[in-house]
Amino acid sequence: METPEDDPHALATGRLGVASVSFFGLAAAAPVVTLVTLVPVSLAAGSGPLVPLTFAALGVLLFLFCGGYAAMIRRSPSAGAAYTHVARGLGRPAGLAAAWLALAGYQAIQFGLYALAGAAATPLAQSWFGWAVPWWAGAAACWALVALLGTMRIEVAAGVAGLLAVAEAAVLVGVGASNLLQPSGERITAASIRVDASLIDRPVLGLLLAAGVLAFAGFESAGNYAEETLRPRRTAGFGGYGAVLLVALLLGGLTWSMIVAAGPDRITAVAGARGADLLFALAGERLLPWAVTTARVILVVGVLAGVLALHHAMARYLYAMGREGVLPSVLAATGRRTGAPRAASLTQTLVVGAALAGAYAAGADPGPVTARWMILGGALSILLLLLVTALAALLHLNRAPGGESAWGRFVSPLLSTVFLGSLVCLAFRDLPEILGLPAGYPLVRAVPAAIGGCVLLGLAHAAAVRWRWPERYAGIGLCGTAVVVTPYPEIPAQRSPGAHRPERVEF
Repeated sequence: METPEDDPHALATGRLGVASVSFFGLAAAAPVVTLVTLVPVSLAAGSGPLVPLTFAALGVLLFLFCGGYAAMIRRSPSAGAAYTHVARGLGRPAGLAAAWLALAGYQAIQFGLYALAGAAATPLAQSWFGWAVPWWAGAAACWALVALLGTMRIEVAAGVAGLLAVAEAAVLVGVGASNLLQPSGERITAASIRVDASLIDRPVLGLLLAAGVLAFAGFESAGNYAEETLRPRRTAGFGGYGAVLLVALLLGGLTWSMIVAAGPDRITAVAGARGADLLFALAGERLLPWAVTTARVILVVGVLAGVLALHHAMARYLYAMGREGVLPSVLAATGRRTGAPRAASLTQTLVVGAALAGAYAAGADPGPVTARWMILGGALSILLLLLVTALAALLHLNRAPGGESAWGRFVSPLLSTVFLGSLVCLAFRDLPEILGLPAGYPLVRAVPAAIGGCVLLGLAHAAAVRWRWPERYAGIGLCGTAVVVTPYPEIPAQRSPGAHRPERVEF
């Protein structure tokens, strides 16, 4: 096998293990962001114990998805992840549509995280140094660090992302433990987890499921590192399972601990009064001031980890598309010594830098609400990506059966396709409530329009490549494998009978 020193278009191999891939997926999901933006809104709506149970149920659902996802990775480990898998299962045009869905969704989530980084850094700088730091300063600091780590060896970036993700998880576990050790009323009651079935409102339950699954967006990026793992056909699949487990435990456990801390009968009122500050307000009642400050710092840390993980995922999508020629081939260039997709990473850095500079020049001042809109809108695109990936796995694995069991080949992809399809319908139906906007608000219409535009862009892109470069079109989903296109032979025109014997031709 060629090494990065021999092949300028090869990623470094054998550098990541299951833990590193799992932490990349955990960092991309950014659970602390969900605990600050989504969970308080759900609790304030009166959902109570339904919220942690929803996270647990969605963890089981996404475990089903990981069955087919891991099987597709075993068959074709690729930095393109869903792009490659959908192209093999649903065809090349669908594969390009999936790639643009992934890039647009991750980009929207990343911009939302940058906005949240600026909003989270401002109060910390004010309390520590007495400076009024604008939002763009925190966003620019994150951008510079991510730009630096994007071109380094993948194990360096994985170490940083893993360290940030572990710190985030450790502090959240500590906050959750303090909530459970000092519960409201000095005891944990069954009411904190018991749900009265007669009071369950179906629209509310559907809204919870649709909004809850968006909180997991990013775990599937574990598949983007398959080519760089110790065992390309197995490590990334196990990493996806690990990321889902960690996200489900953190979100479900922390949400339950907040219900216990505030009291099952008071959580609705407390969440409505505290809003996005609910996590820190409950910690402030139980921990010393320095511990609460540490928890606020962890919000910035979690945002930075999420931005870093999403940057690497998008860089690998661009690399995979450049390697197959559907985007400029310069995007497939890797560092000679690092084996990192340097050109794709720098391109992604420049795109984000230009967007942030444009927002600053336009006088934008995004806050937590804007960040929540962008993160949820991008996550909706990723939810649709999960659906088409599950469907592609179902079709591809059963069209050409391999060594997978019936569970991994058929049952798991089928169930995940049905459940994810239901959640996609619920999410689009309840989009105004998820975004917290009136039904006629322009943003409510803009999100589905943008997602539809990404799908149309992918289909048009596929048609253009097929018309202009048929050999590149034939290589979509083949991970850069050389394709030989043999043209149809020209059949000579049929001669008139007797044309070679003029004397026999009748006039």
